[in-house]
Amino acid sequence: MRRIGMIWLAANLVVTTMLTGTLFVPGVSWPVALGLIVVGSVIGAIVLVLVGNIGTRTGLPTMSLTKGAFGLRGSFAPMLANVVILMGWSWVQAMLAGVTVNYLVEQSFGYSSPVLFSVLCQSLVVALAIFGHEGIAKVEPWLALIILAMMTYVISVAFAAHPVSAFVQLPSDASLGWSSANVLDVVIATAISWTVLSCEFNRLARSQAAGIVGAGVGYVLSTVVSMSLGATAIAYVVLGGGEATAFDPTIIVSAFGLPLAAAVFLSVMATNTMVVYGMVASVVNATPSRRLRFLPTALVLGAISVVGSTWLGLLDEFTSFLSAIGALFIPVFAIMIVDYYIVHKGDYDHDILRAEGGKFWYRSGVNVAAMVVWALGAGCSLGLTYVLPSPFGATVPTFVVSFALYLSWALVSRSVISGAPVSTHLCNPPGGAALVE
Repeated sequence: MRRIGMIWLAANLVVTTMLTGTLFVPGVSWPVALGLIVVGSVIGAIVLVLVGNIGTRTGLPTMSLTKGAFGLRGSFAPMLANVVILMGWSWVQAMLAGVTVNYLVEQSFGYSSPVLFSVLCQSLVVALAIFGHEGIAKVEPWLALIILAMMTYVISVAFAAHPVSAFVQLPSDASLGWSSANVLDVVIATAISWTVLSCEFNRLARSQAAGIVGAGVGYVLSTVVSMSLGATAIAYVVLGGGEATAFDPTIIVSAFGLPLAAAVFLSVMATNTMVVYGMVASVVNATPSRRLRFLPTALVLGAISVVGSTWLGLLDEFTSFLSAIGALFIPVFAIMIVDYYIVHKGDYDHDILRAEGGKFWYRSGVNVAAMVVWALGAGCSLGLTYVLPSPFGATVPTFVVSFALYLSWALVSRSVISGAPVSTHLCNPPGGAALVE
C-alpha cells in the first residue's frame, strides 16, 4: 500500500499539475478553487482506482485491457487515441521546459527563441526515453522531493507577503471565462489523463486493497497539494499587482526565482521522458506478436514529438486539450468499468491475450456496441462543453450517460454472464493460480 501510494505521489507531484492550478485563479475565487480541486480530485480518483484495480487483478496494462470491452481489433481505436493524447502531453511538457529555459537565457543574455529551446528539450527527452528511461524512473521520486521542497518555499513566500485573509478576499474575475463547472471539469479531466496509466502502476500492487488505497490516497494528496499550490502561487502574483495569463510557467518563475525554474525544468523533463517512453511502449505492445520494434518506433514517434514541440500555441489551448482528453477517455473508462465489473463479473480470462478468436472477438474483432457508446459519450462531452454548457460540467454527466448506455446494451442483449467467476491473474499461464484476494 505504501509503495503504490509513493508511486502515485511521485508521479503526480509535478510542475505540470501545479501549473494547471494556476489557471483557476482569479477566474474563480481562491477558496472556491481549493474546494473544487479537492472535490474534483476525489471524483476523478474513483474512476482511476476502479480502472487501476483491473490492472491489479489481471496484471495487464490499461490499453491491453480495452480489448475486453472493445474487442481484440476494436481496442486499436482507444490505443490510437491514447497515443495522440500522450503525444499532446509530450508537446506541452517540451514547451513548458523550453519556455522556462528561454526565460532564463533571455534574462541572462538577452537571447530569446522559445521554439529552439523547446526543440532542444524534446530532443533530449527522446534520447532519454530510448536510452535512459529506467534511470529516470528511479530518479523521479527524488525529483518529487525537490518539487515538494519548492512547494514549501513558494507557500512560505506567499503567506509571508500576504495574510490568508487577502487570498480569501481576492475577487474573482468572470471576464476570464472560468466557472465552478469549468474548474471541476479540468480537475476531473486531469485524473482521467492519469487513468490511462493506472493499470501500469497498479498491476504492481501486492493486493487489491493496497492498489485501491495506495492509488486513491497518493493521487488525491499529490493533486490537491500541487494544484492548490498553483492556485496560491498565481493568487500571490495577482495580489502583488501582476496579471494572470495563459498556461505560462514564466509568470510564477519570475515571481519566485531561479530555484523554482530549476524545479520546473527537472520535473517536466523527467515526466516527459516517461510519457514518451510510455507512448512508444503502448504502440509496440498493442501490435500483434509485437511486429513493431522499440527503437524504430521510438525514432519515428520521437521525431513527430520534436516537430510538434514547435507548436507553442498549444499552451494557449491547454484547457481545450484537457477537454479533448475528457471527451475521448471518460466514455472509454465508463465502458471498461461496466464491462469488467458487471458484464464479466470481474473476470477476464486468457482469451483477452489471443490475436483472434475467443469471447473477445465479438464481430470480426470489434464490439460495435462499445464503439457506438464511445462515440455517443464523446459527443455528449463535447456538446455539454461547447454547445449547451451544463451547470454540472461535462465530465460527470458524460460518465453517467456512457455508463448507463453500455449497461443498458448489456442487459438488453443479455451479455451479462452468470455465475461468480474468480479473477485470474493473466500474467500466469493458462490454468495458473487465481489472484489472492
